[in-house]
Amino acid sequence: MQNEAERIFERFPSFIQEYIFAHGWEELREVQLAAAKSIFDGENNLLLTSSTASGKTEAAFFPILTELCERPPVGVGVLYIAPLKSLINDQFGRMEDLLEESGIAVTHWHGDVSQSHKKRMLKDPAGILQITPESLEAMLIHRNRDLIRIFGDLRFIVLDEVHTLTGSDRGNQILCQLARLGHLIGHHPRRIGLSATVGDTARVASWLSSGSGRDTDVPELSPERLRWRLGMEHFYIDNVNSEQVTPPTQKGRAPDLRLATDAGYSFLYDCVKEKKSLVFSNSREETEYLCATLRQIAKRRGEEDIFLIHHGNLSASIREEAELAMKDEEKMAVTCATVTMELGIDIGRLERVVQNQAPNSVTSFLQRLGRSGRRGAPPEMMMVFREEDALPNTPLLQLIPWELLKAIAIVQLYIEERFIEPPHLRKLPYSLLFHQTLSVLAASGELTLPALASRVLSLPPFSEVPKEDYKTLILSMLNRDFLEMSEEKTILVGLAGERLLNSFKFYAVFQDSEDFTVRCGSDEIGTITTPPPVGDRFALAGRVWEVEELDIQRKLIYVKSVDGKMQVSWPGDVGEVHTRILERMRRVLAEDTVYPYLKPNAQKRLEVARRLARNTGMLERSLIHLGGYSYCFFPWLGTRAFRATRRILARRGEPFGICGIEYQGCYFIKFKMTRGNEAELAEYLASLTESDPMTGEDLVGNAEEPLFEKYDAYLPPSLLRKAYAVDKLNAEEALSRLASLKEEFSNR
Repeated sequence: MQNEAERIFERFPSFIQEYIFAHGWEELREVQLAAAKSIFDGENNLLLTSSTASGKTEAAFFPILTELCERPPVGVGVLYIAPLKSLINDQFGRMEDLLEESGIAVTHWHGDVSQSHKKRMLKDPAGILQITPESLEAMLIHRNRDLIRIFGDLRFIVLDEVHTLTGSDRGNQILCQLARLGHLIGHHPRRIGLSATVGDTARVASWLSSGSGRDTDVPELSPERLRWRLGMEHFYIDNVNSEQVTPPTQKGRAPDLRLATDAGYSFLYDCVKEKKSLVFSNSREETEYLCATLRQIAKRRGEEDIFLIHHGNLSASIREEAELAMKDEEKMAVTCATVTMELGIDIGRLERVVQNQAPNSVTSFLQRLGRSGRRGAPPEMMMVFREEDALPNTPLLQLIPWELLKAIAIVQLYIEERFIEPPHLRKLPYSLLFHQTLSVLAASGELTLPALASRVLSLPPFSEVPKEDYKTLILSMLNRDFLEMSEEKTILVGLAGERLLNSFKFYAVFQDSEDFTVRCGSDEIGTITTPPPVGDRFALAGRVWEVEELDIQRKLIYVKSVDGKMQVSWPGDVGEVHTRILERMRRVLAEDTVYPYLKPNAQKRLEVARRLARNTGMLERSLIHLGGYSYCFFPWLGTRAFRATRRILARRGEPFGICGIEYQGCYFIKFKMTRGNEAELAEYLASLTESDPMTGEDLVGNAEEPLFEKYDAYLPPSLLRKAYAVDKLNAEEALSRLASLKEEFSNR
């Protein structure tokens, strides 16, 4: 009797079998067998989670392509949705190689793809369509009546990097799109979710199934043995040498005196100069500055400039240059990047990943580490930390190396528990509700109010939205001309709504900005948010540019390249930090463990921090006196609970004269207290759990208008406050933490 692997392999068409032989695979991997069994033998959705470079994409597509060969679809048979254009471009190339002999068409579709390419697909839809959520939104609005012809026989929907989508507005937008598409074509295709880092598979599987009418299979795969090469090193910023690395601007600005000779930057340079590497930072600003610094070090040493850059504000050509260089086996290249290269682009033989400061989550750490170590070699990462050296009068709170502690906590949580942050599923996504109301109406033309409410509120992300809240939103949209009511009492898009719909930016539900395009001659460099005056300089694409001409009306900036390095800023959000990370940071300070991945400087820095934490008592008592009227609270809570804690102190601290609240990240809350002491405050805060329990809504003021998401500015303030209280605060966790304060002081 044939075993399972033979049965599955023999069912694959010859072009897949030949692909397997060509890649030297002697047997199908566990993830490939599990995926094939689920797809061949059932009708459920599938959530496929395994490490980076484990073959998830092939695991999903081998059986999917087999099904397409056995029963060719009429129109598009597979819809592949990815969060990044670069990921689609990469997968498009991989699919072309796999399908070269199959006769199955593959089309990629996003904002950088030519219209002629798209027209060919529209004329003769077939095979696989790879698309971004924004392009799919545009199709739902503008090609609503043609979707049955294109997708009428759609069999599978593949969601790549599903961990970045679960619970986010962008992921919920996809759920809305799939529900609307299913309604139009009369059936819900099977969904396949792919990810290397899923923290709560049951929650993600439930999210993936939303509105599909199918359960989701989650194969249990054998745990993988950890094989890492990991290091962390720490440096103090060196500002002693007076070498000038940036000439003064023509406007007389002070030069940038930070040094190419900085010990931390020099160490980082030496880590990557002879290895094909990715250097990750947590923001575009850090990425730009670091790339410019590495280029300056290369120039000063007389070595080749092999440094490239990759982030979302760069032109497609500059991003593609970095991607192609990283894939080129013969070319030595180092790319400084943000999250845009964190996801599953196949960059081949990558020798090392370097992380500048700590990543923000376990998920991000694993994704970035997994970029290296392919083709049998273990993943390799070096984390580099830089901070200002302490002066004699440096406050206690700035003497703790928070970034180093966070990095250690992230690594230890995964080593010890395989912990990965579970997704936060939003209950009241009102910004998306506004967007989908306009999108549904734009696609439909006009609807009665009951029909509109039924169609929109039946979309999976809005299952917990009260009908009264939707009525409030509709009335507001009518009053502000986003909607209008016809004489026949039907609802249609109003003038203000038309203005939003007429911009290509409407298709995206993530925050964007009014960016200016930067051009040097005929080359497009990228975009920045605020245009500098003519003659001023700014950084972009790892280089410095001087403004030669501004075209404000067309949002164009014409520049020339100059030497040096500078900083530039973009609006952005660093994301949430989970409470488990903060709790583990506290344990890092409290325990005596010597972590083998800490290099000498980092180990010494941790030892100093541990002595300081023990001498100040901040580990035994979360509330400490800093002198005079100054106090500090270390909540050891994640972002949403930390926000709630700050608000509790501000709103309930009047009896103690609490004022002047300051904070850094989720690490500490500093404040002035003019009455009482820390023990009395601890007892008072602990008693709030019983005497005056608060919900999130109790912590949001009646005059507040918290703006976080793209369309929040168009929402009624009452809905903004409600959504903020429910989805951005965690009062329950904050109160639980405050309840423990009394015990800390009773054991004193």
